[in-house]
Amino acid sequence: MNLARISANGQITVPIEIRRLLKLKEGDKLLFIQKENGEVVIDNAAKTALIKAQKSFSGAAEDFGVKNDDDVQEMVNEIRYGNKKRLKPR
Repeated sequence: MNLARISANGQITVPIEIRRLLKLKEGDKLLFIQKENGEVVIDNAAKTALIKAQKSFSGAAEDFGVKNDDDVQEMVNEIRYGNKKRLKPR
């Protein structure tokens, strides 16, 4: 168990063990999630956002016909240099 004291300004220092566990570094933001049972969970906001983005884009590669790194590079080149026909899902 780790404890943190709240300052008069409402600030806390996250214990080092928790910073390591959540892979937090200076400037990172914390996400406070309240569960249905009232429990509050703290997580690294950047990590949580990345996981949500990955879930949102699940299946998008198949929709755009992207199967490997070469397909990704082809798509990047098409965006940079024109001929954007591959930008529509197949």
